[in-house]
Amino acid sequence: MHGYGQSDGPVVPANPLNKASATEVGEERGPAKGNTDSETPAGRSAGDQVSNGLGRVREVARRDKRARFTALLHHVSLGRLRRAYGDVNPQASPGVDRVTWQEYGQRLETNLEDLHTRVQQGRYRAVPARRAYIPKADGTLRPLGIASLEDKIVQRAVVEVLNAVYEEDFKGFSYGFRPGRGPHQALDALAVGITDRNVNWILDVDVRDFFGSLDHDWLRTFLRHRIADPRVLRLIDRWLAVGVVEDGQWQASERGSPQGASLSPLLANVYLHYVFDVWADHWRKTRAGGDVIICRFADDFVVGFQHEQEARQFLADLRERFTRFGLVLHPEKTRLIEFGRHAAHRRARRGDGKPDTFDFLGFTHICAKSRNGGKFWVKRITIARRMRTKLHQLKDELGRRRHLSIREQGMWLRRVVQGHLNYYAVPGNWYAVRQFRSQLNRHWLRSLRQRSQRGRRLTWAKMNRYVDRWIPPVRIVHPFPNVRFAARTQGRSPVR
Repeated sequence: MHGYGQSDGPVVPANPLNKASATEVGEERGPAKGNTDSETPAGRSAGDQVSNGLGRVREVARRDKRARFTALLHHVSLGRLRRAYGDVNPQASPGVDRVTWQEYGQRLETNLEDLHTRVQQGRYRAVPARRAYIPKADGTLRPLGIASLEDKIVQRAVVEVLNAVYEEDFKGFSYGFRPGRGPHQALDALAVGITDRNVNWILDVDVRDFFGSLDHDWLRTFLRHRIADPRVLRLIDRWLAVGVVEDGQWQASERGSPQGASLSPLLANVYLHYVFDVWADHWRKTRAGGDVIICRFADDFVVGFQHEQEARQFLADLRERFTRFGLVLHPEKTRLIEFGRHAAHRRARRGDGKPDTFDFLGFTHICAKSRNGGKFWVKRITIARRMRTKLHQLKDELGRRRHLSIREQGMWLRRVVQGHLNYYAVPGNWYAVRQFRSQLNRHWLRSLRQRSQRGRRLTWAKMNRYVDRWIPPVRIVHPFPNVRFAARTQGRSPVR
């Protein structure tokens, strides 16, 4: 079933395979000791003290920052593999082996027991990822690596085990793809940090082709700071080196980690933890005289400064730091801008116009003042080009679903609009959310009118009944950042 040297594989039916488809305020975890440039001391072996559960792993990782874990693979248990299978999206596209979630599940226990045996005996072999592309907001295509189902399952289980170690190490200002954390926590922390600290300058950082630039040798070095189980390290090596298949041709993977793989977000966080997080935290504590705030979500991060000169020095040092580890800052998208509670007044005094804005996690951040009292706040609105791209995609999808009943279309659109509200309906963004809903309604009307001669007589009066029936009304879903941030942290770390 599995090519590319896979000796064993899942048992699947013989039917044809599917071919489809604030920042760290209140979250500090203690100062980083030293710099990651030096070799990690051997430390104490943690393998012998690890119990059958992950609680002991977390305890040792929390207590001893020098511990290296020598026995972790046995935590990739049959039960953990079973849960990982349940967490895989049943509708996700299959990898190069074309094994779908549904087919694998028809003999689930047999397949998982065989998979568990192969993993524990070292007979498990990774399968090359299938290359696919998805459109980005700027019109370019983002390459994805679609792993085989078994690779997804094993990677998810391994990530759960490794999280027990790394969640005790990662910094409080790191939010991306971590258990119990999400983009809105990062957005809240950033807004609170800019508002409550002395922030006058924002460094908006863009790393060019981050996931495609990860240096495998450096990544292995970073992993060995904490992981000394050779079987786990061999598994990760195989996933890194297995390559991708595009148009039937295999391509080697000498750098990078494919986006779309379950393991990639954790590897990205490990890489940037040592390359950026520890270094940046050390920099601000030893080099900065003013306030410095940091907020990172995967490879997207923002740094705020009190003093312009320190911001420029940080940027110069960051470029040098990244060059050493094979990373490059995008020369056009990495910007230092004047931003904060005093930016509008200072720029007006110099005749420089309104403060610049910056984009982060789908929102354009703007220096604004409240209607009552003129108090400074960070206003966040949907990035305009992102909303245009999404509306264009939905317009095309409506054309493909034109033959479906009004009820089927309405149920789908309800999920689309509710999902949009769940993410973008933040205070200050009501107008942009309303515009999204209104434009989508117009696209739906146009699509229905094109269904037939009779459909062309569809009026807005009747259309509004469909809208009222199926499309959720616009309302602000999220509280103000300071309210939720204060409730979550309560003056202490939300993680500890």
